[in-house]
Amino acid sequence: MANTAAFLDYLRELMRGGGYAVVSRAMFGGHGLYADGLFFGIVDDDVLYLRVDAGNRAAFEAHDAAPFEFMTKDGKRQAMRYLRAPDEALERPDAMGQWVRLAVGAALRAAAAKDAAGVRPRAKVGRQARKPRAAR
Repeated sequence: MANTAAFLDYLRELMRGGGYAVVSRAMFGGHGLYADGLFFGIVDDDVLYLRVDAGNRAAFEAHDAAPFEFMTKDGKRQAMRYLRAPDEALERPDAMGQWVRLAVGAALRAAAAKDAAGVRPRAKVGRQARKPRAAR
């Protein structure tokens, strides 16, 4: 099942009310959610999953949040660092804002760790620098 446009619109509106301008992009049959260019959430089958790490995992686990999982080519289930958003996040903008802040915090920590390790970010598609044309 694919995500519905109505659910994605609802999420963006909730997040805007919580203080975030969020962009959604189609990816692998679902959608990725970005705030200020940071990938912090996944929407799959109209279910919201948010980024977790050691800094925020306990808050999600206190709500028995299920992990985002996908099937690999060899038929195994693979979990990612995204847990299902609690129901309260889907009810009020202020609650959504709190959960999005936790997820964006995890995304920021991951980006900082990559910077500290010297990992270069990938070039954005369509925005790569182009060599100037040779003069004719």
